[in-house]
Amino acid sequence: MSVTLSDHFIGIAAKRLSHVEIFSNQHEFNGINKFRDILGADRINLKGNMVYFADDEDEMIDNPSDYTWYDVRENNPLRSAEFRLYFSDNDVVPNAAVGDLVILCKTIQNELTIIVAAHGSTSEKQLLYLFGLEEVENRFLVKDYRGDYSDIGYAGKYILESIGIEVEIPNEIDYLAVMQEQFGLTFPSTAVFSTFARSTVEDVSVLDDPDQALMAWWEREGELLRIFERAIVGEKIREGFGDDVDAFLQFALTVINRRKSRAGHSFENHLQTIFDSFGIKYSKGAKTERNNRPDFIFPSIVNYHDSSFSFTDLYMLGVKTTAKDRWRQVLSEADRIPRKHLITLEPAISKNQTDEMIAQNLQLIIPSTLHKTYSEKQLVDIINLKSFIETF
Repeated sequence: MSVTLSDHFIGIAAKRLSHVEIFSNQHEFNGINKFRDILGADRINLKGNMVYFADDEDEMIDNPSDYTWYDVRENNPLRSAEFRLYFSDNDVVPNAAVGDLVILCKTIQNELTIIVAAHGSTSEKQLLYLFGLEEVENRFLVKDYRGDYSDIGYAGKYILESIGIEVEIPNEIDYLAVMQEQFGLTFPSTAVFSTFARSTVEDVSVLDDPDQALMAWWEREGELLRIFERAIVGEKIREGFGDDVDAFLQFALTVINRRKSRAGHSFENHLQTIFDSFGIKYSKGAKTERNNRPDFIFPSIVNYHDSSFSFTDLYMLGVKTTAKDRWRQVLSEADRIPRKHLITLEPAISKNQTDEMIAQNLQLIIPSTLHKTYSEKQLVDIINLKSFIETF
């Protein structure tokens, strides 16, 4: 089942923020008459959100906002229309900078979401990729997605979920019944669940195309986890929380943390299966200096701690489902290995960050299917999983 932008959006308008928009305190966007094709020519009030989409999760803002779309000359029919969009939120635009990207999104739920991302950031690059924008200047560029049925793929789904849009998970085969038969309504260990997910994927060859196998397994496990999670979470919601708000918040936090934890472990599990298939020797999660535990050390942690074993024959691989600012964590995990390797499933990392990775002697590994989200200049210094395996 494909996922398209038209599943979620009617259309967007995008531009770079100006000094006036940030500092005037007018809470309005103007110069946007072309957005009439999306919002119409009548005054309307809309609900929605304003999001500051940041590389650092601690800097992200997601606030509710009220909107009014209106023609400032509506009482003067002899003058040409001048449409503006008023927003009530006080945080997102004032915290932005001149030149930051802003995208106004009309959703199929008849709501409006405004997203702002810092200029030069990975968040900005991901939004440009998602909405098919080459570059955006100081005037609004409007795109209509009605009738656009092109599949946005894994990268697009990843970015949608990063901005808080839940993507519908297909269940064309009744996997829930199969999982309930095997696991009841209790989550099995991540290793067991990863093995089950791999068993449901056909037509991939690990030895011929490890990149394809990794992505197929990863996507399938994510789909199965959501299907199974909905059944378990739905049961708990039906039981109810009474008036215990703290119990509800704790349950929601548990669901979110479980998603993050299982995602990291399942990524490692699939990589481990691939390395085993190629007969590659490694140590997983073993201690180096200062109690650090790199995800993988090649060929083994014993060789790592053997001072007579040449450091040129040692490799370290960090595994991050999302990179952004988290990639720096791997730099201090294995002192004996000057050139670190990092594999991530994050699409469209900014050139600023990939340049910094190069400066820090970090080799970035991106599965082949995500290479299209990177520029040709970036791809000169990015390898795929197959190329990494071929170094052994």
